[in-house]
Amino acid sequence: MKTPKEGDFITIQSYKHDGSLHRTWRETMVLKITENAIIGVNDHTLVTENDGRRWVTREPAIVYFHKKYWFNIIAMIREDGVSYYCNLASPYVLDAEALKYIDYDLDVKVFTDGEKKLLDVDEYENHKKKMNYSSDIDFILKENVKILVDWINNQKGPFSPSYVNIWYKRYLRLKNK
Repeated sequence: MKTPKEGDFITIQSYKHDGSLHRTWRETMVLKITENAIIGVNDHTLVTENDGRRWVTREPAIVYFHKKYWFNIIAMIREDGVSYYCNLASPYVLDAEALKYIDYDLDVKVFTDGEKKLLDVDEYENHKKKMNYSSDIDFILKENVKILVDWINNQKGPFSPSYVNIWYKRYLRLKNK
């Protein structure tokens, strides 16, 4: 399989622990790909839910996936600032079909004013029992919540003030080519 390059479009598929397809994003533009990470952008991207419902993303969002961390980060660019939606999820794999990962329900939302909120704890506990998440996975996810909160608090990586600016400008240049 040939590796996508800057400006190419890929599909993103999220799955649940039991292997069922959860959600699909069509046409995410790749902004950068390294050995361990992919940075992309969704802008009016078609999203299909597992029940067949479809919707289109409203604002541009810079997406960050990593092969070593158990989370991915979506920076949504809104008129009042940038808010973040972080999925606790398996590291991604990339094959000929799509970028794929397992979504583990827990999410961290960071509002434009910097307030953080851990979401879907009940859903996580429910799925942990129903889909038999191992104690190893439970431990890894809880440790990765700590890493993620550290990144947020210290404005690391996607949370640095210049990050969204840099990647959004790159997207606008590529889009207008």
